[in-house]
Amino acid sequence: MKDTPLLSARRNAGPFIDTIDAALELGAYETLWCEQNASFKSIAEKFALRTDARPSSFVPEEEARNAGRRVLDTLRQRIAGWFNLRLHGELDYPVRLRDATYPVELLYFQGWWDLIDTPSVAVVGTRQPSSDGKKRAQKLVKSLLKDDFTIISGLAEGIDTVAHETAIGEGGQTIAVIGTPLGHYYPKSNTTLQDRIAEEFLLISQIPVERYDAQNPRTNRYFFPERNKTMSALAQATIIVEAGETSGTLTQAREALKQGRKLFILNNCFENPDLTWPAKYEALGAIRVREYDDIRRELVQ
Repeated sequence: MKDTPLLSARRNAGPFIDTIDAALELGAYETLWCEQNASFKSIAEKFALRTDARPSSFVPEEEARNAGRRVLDTLRQRIAGWFNLRLHGELDYPVRLRDATYPVELLYFQGWWDLIDTPSVAVVGTRQPSSDGKKRAQKLVKSLLKDDFTIISGLAEGIDTVAHETAIGEGGQTIAVIGTPLGHYYPKSNTTLQDRIAEEFLLISQIPVERYDAQNPRTNRYFFPERNKTMSALAQATIIVEAGETSGTLTQAREALKQGRKLFILNNCFENPDLTWPAKYEALGAIRVREYDDIRRELVQ
C-alpha cells in the first residue's frame, strides 16, 4: 500500500488508494471479523502465530476481494471526504501499537496522518464531568499545548469533548480515536466536531465495518473499551481528569500501566471519598498530579 503525496508540509489521507492489494487486505481483515466469536484477542492470537502474515494469508482471495468491494462501497456512501488505511507491516503503521495487549492489524482513518508522529498525550475521563472537571480539563490541555503536545482523546461526551474542543480552540492539534467505524457518529451531538477533526486533524477507527453493522448497539459497546487500549498505545501518556468507580476510562488506565506508558491522575480524584480506584492505581505506578509541573517533569526533556 503506497503512501499518499505530500500536501503542503503535511500528509492528508488523500483519496483511498484503490489498488488491488489494498482492497484485498481490507476485505480479508473484514472477513476475519465476520468469523464466529471473532474478537481483537482471537485475531491478534492468529497473527502472533504467523508474524509475517497479512490478513489475506488467512482468507480465500475471491472472498476477500468481494468483501473489500462491499466495504469500500459502504464507506464511500457514508463518508463525504477522503479516507485511507494503515496496515501492520506497511509504511507508516505506528510500531508502538504493538505494545497493546491485542494489537490491531489495520486502522481506518481520515485526515492528516503525520499527526501520528507528533509527541502526544491522551486526556480522558467521565462522560458526565463536574463543572470543575471541565475547567481542569481545559487548563490541562492549554498547558500541554504550550509544551507542543498533540491531544488524543476518544470523542465521547464530557472530558473527551472538552479536550478536543480546547485543543482546537487554542490552535493546537488533536487526534480522535473513535469506538465506531468511520462514517458513524457517536454521540450524535459530536457530529460537527468529528467532521472537523476528520478534515483538519486526524480521526482513527479500528472498528470493522461489516461486523459492526451486523450487530446490535448493545453488543457494539464492546468496541469502546477496546479503542481505549489503542489510544493508550498511541500516546506517550494518559491523563485522567475525572472518572467514577466503573468508568470505561479505567480500561485505559490498566492498559497504560501494562504497556509501560505513564499514567497521570489528577489530585481531585484522590480527594473524592467515594473513589477507591485512584489509590489502587497509584500503588501500581500511576503518578498523582497536584500541579502541571508534576506532568511536565515526567514528559518534557
